[in-house]
Amino acid sequence: MQLHLITDGKKTKEELVAILSEVHESVDFIHVREKHRSAQEVFELVDELIRSGVQPGKVIINDRVDVAHVLHVGGVQVAYHSLGVSEIRRNFPELRIGKSVHSYEEAIQAEIDGADFILFGHIYSTSSKEGLVPKGLMELKKLTKSLKVPVIAIGGISPDKLQELRASGAAGIAVMSGIMDAKDNVRAAKAFQAALLAEKEEIG
Repeated sequence: MQLHLITDGKKTKEELVAILSEVHESVDFIHVREKHRSAQEVFELVDELIRSGVQPGKVIINDRVDVAHVLHVGGVQVAYHSLGVSEIRRNFPELRIGKSVHSYEEAIQAEIDGADFILFGHIYSTSSKEGLVPKGLMELKKLTKSLKVPVIAIGGISPDKLQELRASGAAGIAVMSGIMDAKDNVRAAKAFQAALLAEKEEIG
């Protein structure tokens, strides 16, 4: 299972570079999800991350196809309001494309349109989605059984949830506050990494 770390849009550029340059070795992908920043600001942030030692292939930029293309990073993550997956695939064939979805129908359409992976949630209750009913493991399982592309689970995930998520067919997990808001970001990232390695060893 993969570990995707998602930025929370609450840190300064300096804080982000400091945190991400320390934890990047413990995660598979870093999603730069900074909706309030301009294209130029996202470019400067990602450029600095790369110069601080983060591998470009690990970086996935939220929504900004232009920045992802210019910096030759690992991919782009899009949502319902973004440029469509099929349009991106046609114009930027080299980009890895993830699509964030919240329903079965959205996920099926995203695969048809050419998405390389799906981000689906929220699976568990989470403070960032207060008042909204979580999708739960049954919905996750239904999705993973229907899709050929990997499904990454997001929302309220902690290291102790990995076994049931894998059993539901998740190809990976996406974590935001569990690492970004931790008192010790490195320790938190390593805890998820260790749990994933233990899970991998268990299945053989």
